[in-house]
Amino acid sequence: MRQFEEMKEAADATATSTDNEAEENRCLNGLRMIKICLVNYPYQVSTQVKKDLRVLAEHPRMKIQACALDLLRLLKDMANYERRKNKKQKVDHKVSRVQKKYKNETSNSRKEKSKVQDCDVLHAVEKNVSTTNMAKNNEKKQVSGILNAASSSLVAPSKQKTMTKSNDATRDRIRVTLQEALSSVSREADESIMDQVKACDPIRISVAVESALFQKWGCFVKVARSIKIKYRSLMFNLNDPKNPDFRRRVLLGEFKPDQIVNMRIEDMASDERKKEIENIRMKALFKSEHGQKRKATTNQFLCGKCGKRECTYYQMQTRSADEPMTTYVTCVSCNHHWKLH
Repeated sequence: MRQFEEMKEAADATATSTDNEAEENRCLNGLRMIKICLVNYPYQVSTQVKKDLRVLAEHPRMKIQACALDLLRLLKDMANYERRKNKKQKVDHKVSRVQKKYKNETSNSRKEKSKVQDCDVLHAVEKNVSTTNMAKNNEKKQVSGILNAASSSLVAPSKQKTMTKSNDATRDRIRVTLQEALSSVSREADESIMDQVKACDPIRISVAVESALFQKWGCFVKVARSIKIKYRSLMFNLNDPKNPDFRRRVLLGEFKPDQIVNMRIEDMASDERKKEIENIRMKALFKSEHGQKRKATTNQFLCGKCGKRECTYYQMQTRSADEPMTTYVTCVSCNHHWKLH
């Protein structure tokens, strides 16, 4: 199957990358096309394809894993249906042989016995036919249910309608607050990602995030003050009207629950806020240069603002010791600053 090979390549690409949404969507579309082909044109699936599907059932991406499991269940149901169908065909063949035997015996017997035997044969045939028809009707209903379930699973996985309770009032309040924050993404998202947003379940993700917080930090009312600050910081950033980027990434799965519990406050900031923080840090580093003796002057750097090469520079170790130093350059003509790694 050409679709299966393309889907498999996309699955391998997503397994080695954490933010390759295009390849993930390509893999999901391939799985859905394979399922449509199986529903409309049933045929025997090779053992290698089933093995590959079992590998995809353990894929790190939850959406790919769910689609692969649905496809494996469909293949299993279709195989069971074929076995029942073959079994019924054998039963029908035996019934026809019995009917022929009865007809041969009645032709050689007396008229009175033949009438009785004909009645018995007719009764047996009617009973077998009715049994066979009932079995076929049941099989049709089962197959119809399988196909309807497969068709519905192609659209989207079912969403939870009610919040899952934890038997703890504080934890339940946190889950509701998370769900309200994630539900607001559908009102803020662009049209380009609206389909992805609608496919996500805010309730299910809220429960997963809260469970990860509880396992890592414990219950809010029983933890130390430093942990409560982490709780409040996370809830603030998720509900901050100026930080839609963070809750969108949580809903779409870019930030996993086990990653959220280890995130710093700077990591939760919006893209705009991160740029502001970086600018402030850069200005502070350049201001620290004032009052110090210039280390060196060179003409090897070209100023991107005025185009001249009269520059001064100095180096600092801003990262780990085994990584290169950062070079800070200042244009003598226009006082433009930039850095090189």
